[in-house]
Amino acid sequence: MKIGIVCYPTYGGSGVVATELGKALAKKGHKVHFITYNEPVRLDRFHENIFYHEVSALDYPLFQFQPYESALASKIVDVVKFEKLDLLHVHYAIPHASAALMAKYILREENIHIPFITTLHGTDITLVGRDASYLPVVAYSINNSDGITAVSESLKRDTLLYFDIKKPIEVIPNFIDFSRFKKTNKDHFKKAIAPNDEKILMHVSNFRKVKRVEDVVRMFDLVLKKMPAKLILIGDGPERIGVEMLCRNLGNCDQVRFVGKQEAVEDLLAIADLFVLPSESESFGLAALEAMACEVPVISSNAGGIAEVNINGETGFMSEVGDYEDMAKNAIYILEDAERLRKFKQNALKQAQRFDLDVILPHYEAYYAKVCGNTGWVEYNI
Repeated sequence: MKIGIVCYPTYGGSGVVATELGKALAKKGHKVHFITYNEPVRLDRFHENIFYHEVSALDYPLFQFQPYESALASKIVDVVKFEKLDLLHVHYAIPHASAALMAKYILREENIHIPFITTLHGTDITLVGRDASYLPVVAYSINNSDGITAVSESLKRDTLLYFDIKKPIEVIPNFIDFSRFKKTNKDHFKKAIAPNDEKILMHVSNFRKVKRVEDVVRMFDLVLKKMPAKLILIGDGPERIGVEMLCRNLGNCDQVRFVGKQEAVEDLLAIADLFVLPSESESFGLAALEAMACEVPVISSNAGGIAEVNINGETGFMSEVGDYEDMAKNAIYILEDAERLRKFKQNALKQAQRFDLDVILPHYEAYYAKVCGNTGWVEYNI
């Protein structure tokens, strides 16, 4: 198939999933065309079946904000016509679904039919999409998509709760590429971070308020009172300054490392003993899944789709949002016993294997075939 993928090209979860999906489809022989304003960050090497089309918006003094949605719709029309695409797959509803719908209507005037699938990722539904400024357009665009997928059962429930969706939503969860995310020997690296064999806790996020990074630091401080430990914080964002100040106030700066944005996050996960995800809201918890694939148990909040990834008492533990004391207690329970930690690591890997890219990709291909009207599609359960 010739597939157009519309996504954000950033480090965020939706952009990562869209890019990794496109790369996997290209390896299977599909022609994949990325349509966005920058080359996706995970599009890190040449592949004969991958093509990139940059969207440029007019920089005109009249516009306080560049009309990206219109420019995107025009680029979609151009790519569909001249690359003869079979299908569009847009990730994150705003503004991609409405731009795809506009392009579809324009192409219809030229007797060109292009079906499009909208994949819902989280805040496009639970936060931004619910805003009165966007809600009618988001709802209309989703309802007029030829196919709708969500990355978790939790997100599907939220979508049906917040929007009047009249079409079925298929749940196809996020996935993990085990050729990249797997346990590797980085003992030399671990020795540099934890020279006295301290336990290493880790967190990865964009440091937005919803990620509750301060909770990570507070729970780590309680762990530190019980055992030697180090905390590695990966990522950057608006809350970082406040988190740094909290470390100084608690007096644990020497045990906390801020390493900023990291492309090869799997190298860091390889040395972690525990992954911490205390988010206020998570549609799925892709960062937790990546950690589990590297055999790292997870301490998380019980928010959104995290429960579909992190199995309480088996792959880690879940606590109520904001209860960093309970998170610390659970972390200590796992870390204080070597055999217990080993068992949790085994369980984490086993659970992550359910989301192997090779398991999930055929479900997308089957759904593509269904939306395009091909036969041979079968129901599936994950």
